[in-house]
This record gives sequence, structure tokens and C-alpha cells, in this order.
Amino acid sequence: MENTWMVIFPEILIATGGLLILLAGAFWRGRPDKLLFILALISPAAAIAAFAGLPATGLSLSGMLASGGYTRLFSCLVLSVAFITVLFSFQYGRKRGFEGEEYYGLLLFSVLGMDLVARAGHWLIFFLGLELMSLSLYILVAIRKGDTLSGEAGLKYLITGAVGTAFLTFGIGLWYAGAGSLSLITDFPSRAGAGDGQLIIAALSLILVGIGFKISMVPFHLWTPDVYQGAPAPVTAFLATGSKVAVFAFLIRLCLYMQDPLWMVVRPVLWVAAFLTLVVGTVTALSQSHLKRLLAYSSIAQMGYLIMTLLAVKLESGLFALAFYLIVYAAMDLGAFGIIASLSGEEADRDSLEEYRGLGFSRPWSSAVLSFCLLSLAGLPPTAGFVGKVALFKAVLQAGSVSLALIAVAMAVLSIYLYMKVLVSLYMRPVTGTLPAGPAGLYEQIGGGLILLFLLWSGILPSPLLSFISGIVPL
Repeated sequence: MENTWMVIFPEILIATGGLLILLAGAFWRGRPDKLLFILALISPAAAIAAFAGLPATGLSLSGMLASGGYTRLFSCLVLSVAFITVLFSFQYGRKRGFEGEEYYGLLLFSVLGMDLVARAGHWLIFFLGLELMSLSLYILVAIRKGDTLSGEAGLKYLITGAVGTAFLTFGIGLWYAGAGSLSLITDFPSRAGAGDGQLIIAALSLILVGIGFKISMVPFHLWTPDVYQGAPAPVTAFLATGSKVAVFAFLIRLCLYMQDPLWMVVRPVLWVAAFLTLVVGTVTALSQSHLKRLLAYSSIAQMGYLIMTLLAVKLESGLFALAFYLIVYAAMDLGAFGIIASLSGEEADRDSLEEYRGLGFSRPWSSAVLSFCLLSLAGLPPTAGFVGKVALFKAVLQAGSVSLALIAVAMAVLSIYLYMKVLVSLYMRPVTGTLPAGPAGLYEQIGGGLILLFLLWSGILPSPLLSFISGIVPL
């Protein structure tokens, strides 16, 4: 029993933090904004410390939770995303009046769901974690009650999320009918090639559709630009990074333990999905004149690079490249949307590219962080995005998908134009709109500084992080 409590101790810390925030907001007199903010920071930080002390036991709780090195890496990554999101949210939430217990509590419950998804070794844990994550995000997207754009985004996300969940539930049901078990790891290799293989293929088809909705995979991506644009900027940052990392961590495990006959069926599907997601995401982003929509289509394209690398997940280099790029992707997108939050006013987010004209000189620190995140998304040196894309392309070439790697390189070159559009507005256009009122808050500067240092350090000296990843047992 003691060992069981230790295995789920990080989750207990996150849940306790969320409950304390709700109780403090309900019973504390006045407006305990600072207290709620501190609790929201302490909870993910304490959970990260708890994960660092967990033994690498592989599978726990009768195979339902994974506790190996890669699992802890992704769990700590989504917790770090939550920590930075809280930093970006303090001043932004105060301006707009949703800095209360509902926001921070739902943020922690959502990251609890993300953690369970990343750790899931059983379809039941995966489904429960995914629904906890999604239900919290539906409310967070529409957290601004008087904002019609936010409410519309929440409704669209709810409807598309429900459709994805329906596909996923049906797929899991078929999986159980074909495999006779809901265990992902312990029964997967022995059951996938049995006489019910066709049923397993049908189950995986539905499951991939459900997961495709969650990671904005083409053609299940249409909700993404509207939701990203309508949601508050810190929520968009959290949604674009934490949820994608958690679901992709599970998808990596699913592909990693897939038996070869079934993998030969799934591999062409992933090839087509990667191709469509790369091309549609990149080409559509070129015509965008609003930064949040541009970054939404950019995140779709980034998912294309990651889906492409799933073709090499059986190789050690592919596994390391996926882990490295997921870390870098989380930092890049979190920084970009976080800076949008710090530059926005009280009424609406600063979204149109015209509103960013000349801000490179009036808000040099925030503009520098945003520019570096965009350069990293473009994959230009000396950023971490350059190292990550090189690792992805190398792994895909080693897996034999030369044509897809060439297409990805072409899309990477094409994407430089769309990121440069933003830099031109920041530094090469005169100011035409209203300037942001006052400098960025202290916590926003800390969050932006942490991301800038990480992207620069990982781009110039990636060896420590790569060595750390390569030393982790892939479970």
C-alpha cells in the first residue's frame, strides 16, 4: 500500500492543490488573488519534485500507470507548461477579471488529466485522463463570460471534442472486443496478431481519428484556428502545448509497443496524415493576417513534423528526436502565446499583425522573446528549433521515408516566410495602433526569460539535454 501511494503521490499533490485553491477562493474573505497564484505555482513544482524522487519502476498499479523514464519526462514537461502558464496568467487574468479560484483550479485539474494521459498504460486511465483534461479546457477556453468570441470558441471546442471522444470511445470498445483486455502494454504484443486482428485494425482506426481531433491532425483540425483565436492567450498557450504533449506521449507509447504486422498497416496511414498535416498547416498559415490564427496553423504544421517522426519511433534516434522536439515545441509555442498575453490590452488580445507594428522598439524585451520563439519555430540557428528539426529529419531518413523528409524540408523553408512577416511588423514598420499600456509584469518577464534562456541554451549547447534524454529508459 505504501508503494502504491508513492506511485500516485505526484497526482495527489496536483489534486490537493486544485482543491485547496477552490476552497481558498470560496472561504477566504476578500480577493485572495496572490494566495491562489502561489498555490497554483507550488502544486506543479511540488509534483515535479515528487516525480524526480520516484523510482523507475516501469509499470505500476497492475500495469495501469507507467513510471519509467520517458513517462516521467513527459509528465514533468506538462507540469512545467502549467507552471509557466500560471506565470503568464497573473497580470493577464487581473486585467480581465478571471484570476479567481475557477481559473487556477481548472488549470490544475486539466494538468492532472494531462499527466494521467502521459502515464497511461491502460485504456481506462487514458480515457479518464483525457476527459478530465478536456472538460477543464472547455471551461477555460470560455472563461471570459462577457466575451462572445471566447464563448463561441468554447462551444466549438466542446462540440468537436465530443465528436472526437465518441470516435475514441467506440474504438476502445472494439479494442476490448478484439483483444479481450484494456491493457495497452502487457497484452498488446500478444493479442494484436491474434484471429481478431481485423477488429483491432478497426479499433485503431477509430482511436486515431479521436486522437487526431486532440492533436489537430488534418483533416480533423478545423476547430483549431477559431478556438486558438477566441480563447484567452494564456489558455491558448496551455491548450496548444500541454494537451498536445500529453496526447503525443501516449501516441508514442501506442506506436512503440505495436506489433510488426499491425505496424505495417498503421505506418502508411501515418505517412499520409503527416503529409497532409504538414502541407495544409504550412500553406494555410501563409495567408493569415492575425497572429493567433497564424500560430494555430503553425502548430498544426508542427504536429505534422511530429507525426512524420512517428514513422521512426521504432528506432532509437526517432524516439530521442520525438522527445527532444516535444520539449522544444512546448517552449516555443508557450513563449509565443505567452508574449501575446503580455502585450495585450484589457479588452481583447493583440492579434492583428498591424497591431504589432513597431513594438520591437517600444516593448523590446517582449518583442525579443517573441522573435526568438518564432525563429525557433522556423527552425533557424542558433535556436533549439533548428537542432530539433535536424534530429527529426535525420531520424525520418534513417527510417527510409526519404520523400516525406524532403517534403518536410520544403515546408520548413516555406514556413520561414510566415514567421518573418511577424518580425517585419515588429522591427521594420512604423507604429500605427495603440501601444501596450505599461511594461510586462514581473511574472510574465520571468516566464519569458526562462523560455528564452532554454531555447538559446538548447540551440547552442544541446548535448546535455540530448544526453539526458538518451539515458532514459523508453517506457
